[in-house]
Amino acid sequence: MKKFLFVFLVLAIASMLFAAQFQLTILHTSDLHGNIFPINYATNQPYYVGLGKVSTILKNTLAENPATIILDTGDLIQGTPLEYYHAKIDNTPADPMVLVMNHMGYKATVIGNHEFNYGMNVLEKAISEADFPFLSANIVKKGTDEPFFKPYILFNVVSGDDIITVAYLGLTTKYIPNWEEPKHIEMLDFLDPVEVAKKYVPMLSDVADVVIVGYHGGLERDPETGEPTEELTGENQGYQLLKEVPGIDVLLTGHQHRTIATIVDGVVISQPSNWGKVVNKIDLTLELKDGKWVISDKNISSISSKTVDADPEVLALVQDYEDKVQEWLDQPVGLATGDFYIDDPMIARLADNPLIEFINKVQMDASGAPISSAALFNNDIKGWKAGPVTLRDINAVYIYPNTLKVIRVTGADIKAALERSAEYFSVVDGEVTVTKSWVDPKPRHYNYDMWEGIDYKIAVNKPVGERIIELKFNGKPIDPDAEYEIVLNNYRAGGGGGYTMFQGKPVVREVMLEVSEIIADYIMEHETISPTVDGNWAVGVGDIYLIKWNDTLRKIAEDYGITVKELIQMNPFLKNVDRIDAGTQLMIFKPFVPELVH
Repeated sequence: MKKFLFVFLVLAIASMLFAAQFQLTILHTSDLHGNIFPINYATNQPYYVGLGKVSTILKNTLAENPATIILDTGDLIQGTPLEYYHAKIDNTPADPMVLVMNHMGYKATVIGNHEFNYGMNVLEKAISEADFPFLSANIVKKGTDEPFFKPYILFNVVSGDDIITVAYLGLTTKYIPNWEEPKHIEMLDFLDPVEVAKKYVPMLSDVADVVIVGYHGGLERDPETGEPTEELTGENQGYQLLKEVPGIDVLLTGHQHRTIATIVDGVVISQPSNWGKVVNKIDLTLELKDGKWVISDKNISSISSKTVDADPEVLALVQDYEDKVQEWLDQPVGLATGDFYIDDPMIARLADNPLIEFINKVQMDASGAPISSAALFNNDIKGWKAGPVTLRDINAVYIYPNTLKVIRVTGADIKAALERSAEYFSVVDGEVTVTKSWVDPKPRHYNYDMWEGIDYKIAVNKPVGERIIELKFNGKPIDPDAEYEIVLNNYRAGGGGGYTMFQGKPVVREVMLEVSEIIADYIMEHETISPTVDGNWAVGVGDIYLIKWNDTLRKIAEDYGITVKELIQMNPFLKNVDRIDAGTQLMIFKPFVPELVH
């Protein structure tokens, strides 16, 4: 009898211990940017993105642990032709992203900076259609401390007979006024998310077993070393949240499109790339101690969407939306009177061409900046020929989700940037080629920029760092010390691609629509577009020659293998002088593609 009671007691204690553990799984997505279907809209080819794939990961995880929740950290309703069509063409039905996320059972998302791109009416309609809240505690009604959106959510998660309470606090990067159209946010103020978190987190810790902070912003420092990874502008304050706000159990971040899955100072830090390419999985073990659930173990991992097929149930839910969008993508948005076409990408990078000139002029038109730069991102981009131009054509040309920044730089910065681009070329056995390090081990054609609004010449026979032998703005040499406004994509404006001269430069304004959308809007507005080439830049061989006391134009021309007429064309001032003083500078330049240069 005693043995029986002992065994019974052991089993009872074991049962109590087992019942006193709770396994919570959190799935985290961010920066989905309107992606549901697993396709690349530019090519219409399969791609490992979208809520269809996220849904499969969610179902698989729920099968392993029914106590699974899924949370998001913003930038939902902008970024694909699917969402563009919904916002701009037919905003009557429910937002497709919201429709799918309702079906999947999302608990909450956070207001991202791109949520405002289509204006408050579109955003507020999407929020009204959602079964889950759009959170942000630090976006407040203008002139007050009152949150404009729901600041946080408290909810219970059940596992068997056990229940835990989870708090999810939403925060948004305070940098939005530097980007967004003022009319879209005129009723809002953006408070510092760290200070707001200090107010809410202690309060939530008193009532919740797990405190999760969702921040649509990234980490401004290396999470392990604390070393800055960017200029500390306040755009990203994830590390500051980690270090200055005690009581956070899980910090979900976004905005930077990075993949981060780590634990620092006992806090789980997550950022799951973008577009649904990655879902981060956080596993928390809680134990019941003195009547309170306490986290005893934390783990985080990343799940690639490459590993699963898209959920057909989700795709079927919005197939009608997709069919309309696909038909719309192949509808002409305007007419090209001539070719905006790249036959040879190398030639396109050696002299001004209609496609890149057009992109630069669109950027200048949208931003108001007098100088612009753009790139031919890879060697497969062709552009379009004379005739109808479709949205698919545009998305196939501008393949990245870049937005535009206007920054203030010096003439010296522009010169340094051009020298950086000039490194793209090498001369091998008398032939111009792409520098090996720019294509091996990874092609980086997207880091070679071509400019409009300035006149310049690249002489690849000169040493690296000394290849820009002419640089003018409005017909006059650029002053190294003067300031100029330039427009370029957000990646380059932040110094991406080795353009460190742009890091930390004052941001004058931003155009927070993706460039593909800006191009589409421009063509739809103008209806007809015509190719132009003003020949403001070229790549070739050349030099700056200092005239000696006994030089003649004929001798100089012969030495460089050109005619006197060509020499005068390169230096128009020669037409109006009878005598040239020793020490006068002559431009000697022979472009590789002379027919495209003025």
